Amino acid sequence: MVPSTRSEKLGHADWGLLFIVLALLIVGLVMVYSASYGFALSKGGPFEGRPTYFVKRQLVFALIGMVALFVFSRVDYHLYSRYALWILGGTILVLLPMLVIKGGAATASRWLFGSSVQPAELARLGATVYIAIWLSAKGENIRKISLGLVPFALLLGFIAGLIVLQPNFSTAVLLVATATAMFFAAGAEMKQLLIGFLFGGLALVLVALAAPYRSERVNIWLQSPFADASGKGFQVVQSLVALNKGRWFGVGLGQSQQKFNVFAPHTDSLFAIIGEELGFLGTLLIIALYVFWTWRGLRIARRASDTYGLLLAVGLVSWVTFQAALHIAVATASTPPTGTVLPFLSYGGSSLVSCLISVGILLNISRHRPAQEEELP
Repeated sequence: MVPSTRSEKLGHADWGLLFIVLALLIVGLVMVYSASYGFALSKGGPFEGRPTYFVKRQLVFALIGMVALFVFSRVDYHLYSRYALWILGGTILVLLPMLVIKGGAATASRWLFGSSVQPAELARLGATVYIAIWLSAKGENIRKISLGLVPFALLLGFIAGLIVLQPNFSTAVLLVATATAMFFAAGAEMKQLLIGFLFGGLALVLVALAAPYRSERVNIWLQSPFADASGKGFQVVQSLVALNKGRWFGVGLGQSQQKFNVFAPHTDSLFAIIGEELGFLGTLLIIALYVFWTWRGLRIARRASDTYGLLLAVGLVSWVTFQAALHIAVATASTPPTGTVLPFLSYGGSSLVSCLISVGILLNISRHRPAQEEELP
């Protein structure tokens, strides 16, 4: 168990963070319906001819997630440190069966039960909790390359490698970015970060180029998606067209035409549809909500009663922030295209429920304050 370094007192949860999340959820439900009803009407499958199929399922996921949020907000986050090895084992067990079920790494798939469950979303939550426990237990040894950087890199590389084999490269990148932020918050020295960026960045580039479909995405991004606007660059070009059509105030809620052209408008392309329907001001509102989320979450980290709570809060907040930034970057052609959803907004049960569990844990961390805490802004 990770010992608390300071005596604690229980206070009120950070309701400001919860209000931000509720605002994102409401906007998300509205936009999932707006972006998906045409998709449901025009595509085959179990949802064909059912325009409310996706929003109804998203509402169910939201209700399940809110129940999970409440439960986890009441569970003392220190309890997880008692079961650190169980959490690590569970994280690995969530990922390994996918390679067996789908016939090995060559044919692995990131989804179970059609498109309902994405194991990597649950695994990243377990990985974040375990890494926070591991880093806090290291203490000052985290500054030593042999005791800090090397075992940290091996642990992170193993878990990220399993996620890549799903295959889910974007989630692996997000895990590496999140864990790096936690490593920095734990007190890692600059030379360790530089070494990590050098070798970690090289490894990510090699992995990105190893699969033909990923290397094609990188190449078309470097060349400009407009070089093959009707082929490999089609998705990115259509997203940019949607954002351009939105101008300042948008074409109006439900009036998007690009949702009939882009792939998965209610998941991977949701930010582009928001830009088209609500305009530049609408996208600024979404970005502002994520900025407030980050500020409020890091405030919880700063006020945490111990190092473990600080690192866990940093990890949970960084994941959502980095994922939102990656989704927006893909929509604006700022990075090579990759499939990632907009946290709390895009359709997807695994993502939404795991994000709401993260909120519950953050709320619990916010309740534990140092006994002699000075009032912080």
